Amino acid sequence: MQNSLFNVVSEGVTTNDYYTPKWLFDAMGLEFDIDVAAPVQGVPWIPAKRWFSQADDGLAQDWGGALVWMNPPFSNATPWARKFMAHGNGVALMPVSRAKWLIDIWNMPKIAVMLTPLDLKFHTPSGDQKTISFQTFLFALGTPAITALHNMNIGRVR
Repeated sequence: MQNSLFNVVSEGVTTNDYYTPKWLFDAMGLEFDIDVAAPVQGVPWIPAKRWFSQADDGLAQDWGGALVWMNPPFSNATPWARKFMAHGNGVALMPVSRAKWLIDIWNMPKIAVMLTPLDLKFHTPSGDQKTISFQTFLFALGTPAITALHNMNIGRVR
C-alpha cells in the first residue's frame, strides 16, 4: 500500500494508494532504477526497472546507488524523507505541510525543488483520478534528477 498519499477509507479498508500520473514521468524523461514505495503489483506507467512494495518494506531495503522514484505514504512521510535525503539520488513527490524535515532538505547543497500543479490529479487503485487538499512538491537530488526537473518545463525550479 505504498506509492501513495494519505489514508483513505473505502468500504471499510484503509489505504495509502494514490499513484502519480503518467504525464509527470513523461515530462521528467527519466528511467528510475527503483520505485521504493510501490504497490505490490507496481504501477505500469512508472518508468522503474524494479520496485519495492509494502511487502518488501522499501524503507528497510538498501537502495544502493540507485536512481530512485519515491512517492511514499503521506500518512508517515518523515522516515521516507530522511532516508531519501541520506540516499541523495532520485526524485521524491512529497507533502510539506508541517513537515519537520523540510528545513533539512531545503538547505541541502545540491537540490532542485518544484511545486507541483495545484490541480494535480492522482490515480486511485480503482482507476479514478482525484486531487488532494494540500500542496505537494517534487524534490530532486543527484545530477540526473536535478537536470530532469529543470527540463520538465511545467513550473519554476528552485
